[in-house]
Amino acid sequence: MNFSHRAIAKKIQSNPYYRFQSETEIKIASELGIKIDANRATVDDWLRLPGISITQARNLVEITNSGIHFLCLEDLAAALGVSVLKIQSWQSIVYFAYYAPDSYYAPAKINPNNASLNQLKTIPNLKEAIAQQIIIERESNGSYRHIADLQKRLNFTPDFAYHLMSYFQF
Repeated sequence: MNFSHRAIAKKIQSNPYYRFQSETEIKIASELGIKIDANRATVDDWLRLPGISITQARNLVEITNSGIHFLCLEDLAAALGVSVLKIQSWQSIVYFAYYAPDSYYAPAKINPNNASLNQLKTIPNLKEAIAQQIIIERESNGSYRHIADLQKRLNFTPDFAYHLMSYFQF
């Protein structure tokens, strides 16, 4: 391993949001065991890949949050409106896992900023009164920015907010 290879590896390891600049950096990330699950990736995950814009990253997250699964690199290329050749270098770190919508291990994510009362009531241990509070607070004071904002505004315990984190996507 040469000096520049080690320097790049050190940069990647020290910054979980490091944006890869080249195919070489993607290869090094792959060697370090870095993987991006195409069906669970966040905007920050997508932005690590070279050539992707914030708008494209948000669109990919919106697509997966709507329940559509990516099965291969060709699906990503189609969603991005680019040639597979343009994103071929991603193949070593992007993988495609399938998650059943009713799986206990991968519950469907709900956006509390537009969820209905019935959607919120599907969350285990979330009583109807709390679901109503979430909606009332949202309508009175605007969208929730993240789980900590929701926790603070509704005075949830840290344990309950932690529980909700598995079911909410902001």
